[in-house]
Amino acid sequence: MKLKLILALFLSFGILFAHAQRAEADHEKTNGGELTIQPIVHATLVLTYNGKNIYVDPTGGADVFKGLAAPDMILITDIHGDHLDPKTIDAVNTAHAVIVVPQAVADKLPATTDKQKLVILKNGDKTTQLGISITAIPMYNLPESSTAPHTKGRGNGYVLTIGGKNVYISGDTADIPEMRALKNIDIAFVCMNLPYTMDVATAAQGVLAFKPKAVYPYHYRGQDINQFKALVNAGDKNIDVRLRNWYPVAK
Repeated sequence: MKLKLILALFLSFGILFAHAQRAEADHEKTNGGELTIQPIVHATLVLTYNGKNIYVDPTGGADVFKGLAAPDMILITDIHGDHLDPKTIDAVNTAHAVIVVPQAVADKLPATTDKQKLVILKNGDKTTQLGISITAIPMYNLPESSTAPHTKGRGNGYVLTIGGKNVYISGDTADIPEMRALKNIDIAFVCMNLPYTMDVATAAQGVLAFKPKAVYPYHYRGQDINQFKALVNAGDKNIDVRLRNWYPVAK
């Protein structure tokens, strides 16, 4: 029932955001050129570097990506409908895209997916694609339970090394030891929403443990991201907390 509720909720998100104005992109300097960070919706974003486009958890239908180039790589963190959306994957042009996923996601991809383009990673695995180093990081709920929405080992967070900068994408996780142990993260995307991931205070505590140079709260529907910023900067004023709109209002 929980999975059906999640799928229904994010189908409604897709209908809403298909006709919405997305947030402005950010532009980050790296040793190898500019990295563009484009928020899309909820857990979905697009990273562009050296003319290559990385779609992270593409959801919401083809219209939310209108005006953006087709993906050269797709990263998917988990099986839930706000991360794995087979209809969106079918709708965007994946002709040249490498698709990086955990095994549980690979098992649920559309039958039309070119399996030769799949790169399947389990927690701790590493690969290099398009000149970008990718490490799969655990993501799971605490306390650990076989009935938790996110069980250890099923999904992946990711650390990407892009132009000398380390970019962390949390996926749906709690304030887990593996996140706290991260080092030298330049840009982090950290989830927060109840009851499936962290609350604002817990997310702030986790961020203060691994101290990224910059952090984007994402996957934050219903949470107070201004409070998150205040808590993080009260603990470390040097962390650049970037508040962006992952929930644009329909035009």
